[in-house]
Amino acid sequence: MSLSEYRLAPTALMLGNFITGTTILAPAGMLVELSRDLGVTIREASLLITFGAAVLCIGSPLTAWLTSRIDRRVLLASTVAVMVVGNLASAFTTSFAVLMILRLLTLAVAVLYTPQAAGTIGLIAPPEKRGGLISYVFLGWSLAAAVGLPLVAYVSSHFGWRLAFGGISTLALIGLVLLLTQLPRGVAGVPIDLKAWGDVLRNPLILLLLVITCAQMAGQFVVFTFMGPLLTRLAGASPEAVASVFAIYGAMGFVGNVIASRVVDNWGAYRSSVTWMCALLAGATIWALGAGILPAMFVGAAIWGLGFASTNSMQQVRLVGAAPALAGASVSLNTSSLYIGQGLGSAIGGALFAREMYFALGYTSVALIAFSIGILFLTRRG
Repeated sequence: MSLSEYRLAPTALMLGNFITGTTILAPAGMLVELSRDLGVTIREASLLITFGAAVLCIGSPLTAWLTSRIDRRVLLASTVAVMVVGNLASAFTTSFAVLMILRLLTLAVAVLYTPQAAGTIGLIAPPEKRGGLISYVFLGWSLAAAVGLPLVAYVSSHFGWRLAFGGISTLALIGLVLLLTQLPRGVAGVPIDLKAWGDVLRNPLILLLLVITCAQMAGQFVVFTFMGPLLTRLAGASPEAVASVFAIYGAMGFVGNVIASRVVDNWGAYRSSVTWMCALLAGATIWALGAGILPAMFVGAAIWGLGFASTNSMQQVRLVGAAPALAGASVSLNTSSLYIGQGLGSAIGGALFAREMYFALGYTSVALIAFSIGILFLTRRG
């Protein structure tokens, strides 16, 4: 098979990542509206993120193993079809409990998409174009943070969260059609060797890198989960201002990732990791110290966003470099670590938010990110 016969395949896979990322991040942009309309507290609404992260964490390595032999066109299209139905059903629910069930079921399948999309483009792209096309497919996640989440926040605040879910479902339907028409048939991956998981868990450097991923993500999601409500309660931000903060955060994440991909070969993965994680720490510190002052929170989110996607990219590079033969398993576990961090951070943030300790969220974020940088220094020789 030739990629020239399926010229829109990379775009179809990239759009699927955009849909997946927006589906996963969406509740962060509509917590206030969900809380008001479904009769729950903001902390209870945030459990959509916490419990969703738990499902994603468990599902990433498990589904990678269980589905390794399935035709990628069928697998990816089926995954997006579930997101079409799940988001549409969410738009019509009147019960928070039903919404929670729908979200967990949707995410249990959505977790398949991103790693399998990367594997699929790797299988159908020519070797000389593989790296660039894999980066292009992952661009969907950056766009989900830069465009998808701000749009969700804006639509939810002006037209209601139901329309936001409906919009995601409509976009997913378009993505489904593209996948069905643009992906070649008969593409299957190599079965994952179970022995690789044990080898990963016996590698000290990989374990430290996984701890870093978990800690820095937890630090971010302590605040990120409640970013909208915090901007409103501490700084009196309007819905437009909240959407703008989400937008600058996502846009800077995209910029940071582009810069990181261009300098990593010259700087090295370790030096690049230190640089972008320091950006995370600087942004979180400005947010914490400037909490209640909208311009300061805006600047903090921008600098923080600069390190968001790039830090995760550098972690992937370091994991692959630590043990190339174990890359499939280590990257999958790194994805699980991301979701563990999301769940842990949103749970900690929820406990503080429920006690109206709004300023403490920022300082807790700083502490966790600083801890992750401390662990990072231990991996220098690795």
